[in-house]
Amino acid sequence: MDKLAQALGERIRTQRKACGISQDALALTCGIDRSYMGRIERGEVNITIEKLYRIADELACDPCSLLPTFAELKSA
Repeated sequence: MDKLAQALGERIRTQRKACGISQDALALTCGIDRSYMGRIERGEVNITIEKLYRIADELACDPCSLLPTFAELKSA
């Protein structure tokens, strides 16, 4: 499942940058420690569904849009 965490982290980072939000600002508004947010984006940790929804809300997107597809995971 390392591929899953990495792909999710990449999608979160991509969406965050598209929104013009810094990693620090996203972490602060989500109530997540800044260093933990970095670990999420690097795919070093598995996050809870609650955190996924909090992050998606702050990034103004649907949580499903942050989840990688099976095809992405198989090709990685």
